[in-house]
Amino acid sequence: MHTIVSREKLSPNVTLVEVEAPRIAKMRRPGQFVIVHLNEEAERIPLTIADADPEKGTITLIIQEVGKSTLDIVAQEVGGTIRDIVGPLGSPTELIESGRAVCVGGGVGTAVIHPIAQGLHARGVEVISVIGGRTKELVILEDRLARYGQVVVCTDDGSYGRKGFVTDATKDLLDAGGVDIVYAVGPVPMMRAVANLTRPYGVHTIVSLNPVMVDGTGMCGGCRVTIGNEIKFACVDGPEFDGHKVDFDELADRLTTYRDFEKRRLEQCSPQECRIGRGQ
Repeated sequence: MHTIVSREKLSPNVTLVEVEAPRIAKMRRPGQFVIVHLNEEAERIPLTIADADPEKGTITLIIQEVGKSTLDIVAQEVGGTIRDIVGPLGSPTELIESGRAVCVGGGVGTAVIHPIAQGLHARGVEVISVIGGRTKELVILEDRLARYGQVVVCTDDGSYGRKGFVTDATKDLLDAGGVDIVYAVGPVPMMRAVANLTRPYGVHTIVSLNPVMVDGTGMCGGCRVTIGNEIKFACVDGPEFDGHKVDFDELADRLTTYRDFEKRRLEQCSPQECRIGRGQ
């Protein structure tokens, strides 16, 4: 059992949960993830390790409420427990040793760029984080990312920071020159747009993919993606890949596989079960 030691609401549908997992806290590296299994009846959920404190023996998970399983996890109070947490899984992020890096986060994807920015900063790399959301209340982790370098905030409606998409701010940085690498994490259309943007500049671009995962060891094959015309498994070969080689059309199509099922399951849960998602 893994005890929840703190929780914080970051936005209307995103919650930060800090949980005891001492072995994982000591071993984790930027880019790696865990698979969380709340109880015997629960679904296995892959979540990025957004941060870790080896001294406290805790890891930080940032969870977007998108269905019954994620609602169940964020509904747990401090002192509650998670039955199983498996990890760290996946290949660590390819971190440059020097230069300037731009970390682009869209929505909850900002949780994934946080440990990347953290790792780059520790190496002495100049970090510029470009983060965005549809509105001000959906922007997360600005203060935490500011510890590691400049932060540019974008909102679709202009309610906070710069009005427009993260790609607009990223283009300005690329035009100014001196960008050695771009890390982009967020919705598939956003990652595709960033990869298309950086291609003519010749700037290496790494994206983090989120296909359906079950076991996290490459055995089930559910997380297969096509990278440069080769089949890869995101849970063991990734989850991060060269954004210029990703088949984003295939990824987007596979992400819709269980959407109707999850929608029906959410509709079936009782008001008490879904109290977090329904604002109660």
